[in-house]
Amino acid sequence: MKKATVIGSGFSSLSAACYLAKAGYEVHVFEKNEQLGGRARQYKNEGFSFDMGPTWYWMPDVFEKFFQDFGKSPDQYYELEKLGPAYRVYFGKDEYVDIADNLADIYKTFESIEIGSGVALEKFISKAASNYDIAIKDLVYNPGVSPLELVNRTTAQEIKQFVTTISSEVKAKFKHPQLRQILEFPVLFLGAKPQDTPAFYSFMNYADFGLGTWYPKGGMKSVVDGIVTLAEELGITFHTDSNVTEIKVSQGTARSVVINGQEVKSELVVSGADYQHSETLLAEKYRAYSQKYWDKKVMAPSSLLFYVGFDKKLKNVLHHTLFFDTSFDDHAIEIYDNPAWPKEPLFYASFPSMTDETIAPEGKEAAVFLIPLATDLEDNQQLRDKYFDIIMSRLENLTGQMVKEDILFSTSYCVNDFKDDYNSFKGNAYGMANTLFQTAFLRPKLKSRKVKQLYFTGQLTVPGPGVPPALISGKLVSDLINKN
Repeated sequence: MKKATVIGSGFSSLSAACYLAKAGYEVHVFEKNEQLGGRARQYKNEGFSFDMGPTWYWMPDVFEKFFQDFGKSPDQYYELEKLGPAYRVYFGKDEYVDIADNLADIYKTFESIEIGSGVALEKFISKAASNYDIAIKDLVYNPGVSPLELVNRTTAQEIKQFVTTISSEVKAKFKHPQLRQILEFPVLFLGAKPQDTPAFYSFMNYADFGLGTWYPKGGMKSVVDGIVTLAEELGITFHTDSNVTEIKVSQGTARSVVINGQEVKSELVVSGADYQHSETLLAEKYRAYSQKYWDKKVMAPSSLLFYVGFDKKLKNVLHHTLFFDTSFDDHAIEIYDNPAWPKEPLFYASFPSMTDETIAPEGKEAAVFLIPLATDLEDNQQLRDKYFDIIMSRLENLTGQMVKEDILFSTSYCVNDFKDDYNSFKGNAYGMANTLFQTAFLRPKLKSRKVKQLYFTGQLTVPGPGVPPALISGKLVSDLINKN
């Protein structure tokens, strides 16, 4: 039996490991940190539990397909609940829009805000659903090795959608600024501005409105635990606190990795760690992409996160709540065009204990707050404290309740932590943006161009950032390995 080494234990690594084990490999997964899950780790404190990374469960069909490939289903490993309403968006004090858990009610909500927008949204979502079907059937399950994957008979008919943007499409159909922001929000999961994201990616709006927002009981960590259980059933061995510091190459082939100073031989190496970092584990002559290449790439944002325990139940918020009461465009400029700490940040909050009583002690509330940031910003405790006070004041003002005196604890996570814990390039939070020139075959390759038996998976390669794409990326790299 051939031995395969998988670096990292994020969703893409776990996926790749499972598919390789199914193909007959002896698979060993080496994780730098003490917990499995990569960015989807869990933080616990005083009886509270927090997802440290992803908190949204979208595109449930991708998870179902993953488990079906092993003759299983998600409900054998974790329990899902559809959230209704899916989320709330604040635009000002006591001014918010709730997004329902079904299309009919969402159409009514839009119509109540702008006459004619209900019908316009129905047409928009119909097209978004078609795009989703094309994306799933013709695009995202391709390995990114040829332009023909992106340009085929089906996509050629949609060429206009690849040269126009989400922002222009939305502005042409909807006039109310609140509706525009709600429709532009989902593409933030792709890591780029709506103004730079091809209109074809409206399929994310179908993922949002059409497929809904779900919650796995226990948080996203329960999904990690479910896949780890599946992996162990497939015979995969996990090693935590195992930092890979070198990939050794002999005669142009990856032969072993160095872990905590010890060499471990392998016939195959797959890295799900940050792609740029993974290549630094190689001697320079074996690296396919230069530092200059990486510096030119548009990265998805970094984030400032706070994990907060409140000594009471909060009101006037939902499980997922977005605070868009400041300028969407100004904040985007401070992320992508003129990188700086935002003057008036948009932010997002997750209150999972509103749905799941196991997340916090009785009568208390667990909350995760996230501010999107430019990558590679100065990061220190003084700045973190400043922004925590800003968003707590905004939370109080917008929701009409006092919360500061009820904070039991607050733990922050930011640019430096992403670099330290995940070797994240410039401290990005979730990969490389899916802009037109960073999509499909234009992204870094799954297979090393210079080293045999060395492969990569995850959010800096195909298909892109996000948890469902990470699961797909693991399948793509294992399929490519088996083909080769």
